[in-house]
Amino acid sequence: MSNNENKRDPLLCHWADQMADTIIREKGDLDSYTCASGITPSGTVHLGNFREIITVDLVVRALRSRGKNVRFIYSWDDYDVFRKVPANMPDPEILEKYLRFPITEVPDTTNRNENYARHHEVDIEQQLPRVGIAPEFLYQASRYRANRYAEGMKKAMQMRETIKECLNEYRDDAHKMKPEDVYWPVAIFCGKCSKDTTNITGYDGEYGISYKCECGHEETADIRTFKGAKLGWRVDWPMRWNEEKVVFEPGGKDHISPGGSYDTAKLISKKIYGWDAPVTMRYDFVNLKGVPGKMSSSKGKVIALPDALDVYQAEVLRYLFAGTRPNTEFAISFDMDVLKVYEDYDKTERIVYGVDKAKNEDQFNKEKRIYMLSQIDGKIPETMPYQITFRMLTTLLQTYSGDMDAVIKSLKDVKPEQEERLRRRMACAWFWIQNSAPSCAEDFIFTIRNDGSKADLDETMSKAVARVRDEVVPKLDTFTQDKECQQAMYDIATDMGIDAKQLFTALYQAVVAKDQGPRLGGFFRIIGKERLEKILKDY
Repeated sequence: MSNNENKRDPLLCHWADQMADTIIREKGDLDSYTCASGITPSGTVHLGNFREIITVDLVVRALRSRGKNVRFIYSWDDYDVFRKVPANMPDPEILEKYLRFPITEVPDTTNRNENYARHHEVDIEQQLPRVGIAPEFLYQASRYRANRYAEGMKKAMQMRETIKECLNEYRDDAHKMKPEDVYWPVAIFCGKCSKDTTNITGYDGEYGISYKCECGHEETADIRTFKGAKLGWRVDWPMRWNEEKVVFEPGGKDHISPGGSYDTAKLISKKIYGWDAPVTMRYDFVNLKGVPGKMSSSKGKVIALPDALDVYQAEVLRYLFAGTRPNTEFAISFDMDVLKVYEDYDKTERIVYGVDKAKNEDQFNKEKRIYMLSQIDGKIPETMPYQITFRMLTTLLQTYSGDMDAVIKSLKDVKPEQEERLRRRMACAWFWIQNSAPSCAEDFIFTIRNDGSKADLDETMSKAVARVRDEVVPKLDTFTQDKECQQAMYDIATDMGIDAKQLFTALYQAVVAKDQGPRLGGFFRIIGKERLEKILKDY
């Protein structure tokens, strides 16, 4: 895209847009642009893995914003070897027996899916639509077993000395393969025992590969019909770039470092398969902050996408990634920082709808583009979503014991088209207060006394609470601001010659059986006259 075109649409100003421009500039005007991502489903697909998926999704959206036809593929490398038993799967002693098998032949010990690999694939495939990501899934086990890559394997076997040179290119002398070292780019799963405990013993120059297994089995297999041959990943990766005509694929910083696997794959892609390597970008790690033990232990100490969606509504989770450059390391928090993330998202939303003013036009365009890329469908809703802080939602939900209908009714001004999104935010706030707050924000947690119980107060404080009940509570509906309600309580403390802080503590004890809680003026107005009269009737 030329600079003139860029000037015509200043909205396309995000890092994903810059990457889309680079892809078009480097790869030319194509009928279709294939963008790729993928992983081995060897365990829970966690938020670090999700960063790659959403990085591709953002670039795919940027290309489509330019009117380009884009194919977004996600490869499940489910023909990889099962190397170790993870911490969070049941019956590890059963899984132990399948070490060195292809992961598609390992059983799902939860008995939920047809095999171990599929168990982890389903987990992410069912969740991605929740965040508006819809790639085309490719399953490498079925592709290898359908002998789809026979020609790619033959080419690699015939040019194995060249591949050896490519692999040596960036290695120091201590790690280089020596001229006399025998190198085979193909690995074999034994036709009898299914394990990869095999050694290649010969190659006929075409499709015949001879091998011997530790189990004693040996044979010469024709890779056009044999189901157990597979390229090693350093060759498999570039072979598939050519196979799928990939023009963009990001990589973790361990792969994209100078002289790393991407640089090697680039050489193999060009020299063996005649395909220019895709444009790439490096993404950094995602750290986790303030994870409640309950959340992490179920997944073997990692947080998966559905765990994050328990706390962050989909748009806010997308916002975290869209608003951060991929090569920046950052932390996803599950502690008090959650409130700040929601505040930042809401601030961006207010700028987009003109409720808050941006510093300048550049900032407005930047915030609007991040907001668009944060939406599940990529579109800005016609009606501005209902804005209520995460903290206020935690107060309202606890006041109404988690009853969302009661909360919506209490708000009075929620439009029907705002309700679905608001309910998703409420579900996150309720989850957070129940699961995260106990370890990071205990002050936020309360339960209103609805059981007729009474606080143990001295005579003076009981009288003060009774005065608040009789003089302030009946007037709750007449206060236009929380501070007016607060002031009325201060006035009673002053009149009685008692410390206002002591009165507030007594009121908290009477209402929530704690020494503190949400700001009293607003809190009383939320609870309402009728409920407060009932709670305080015995003082």
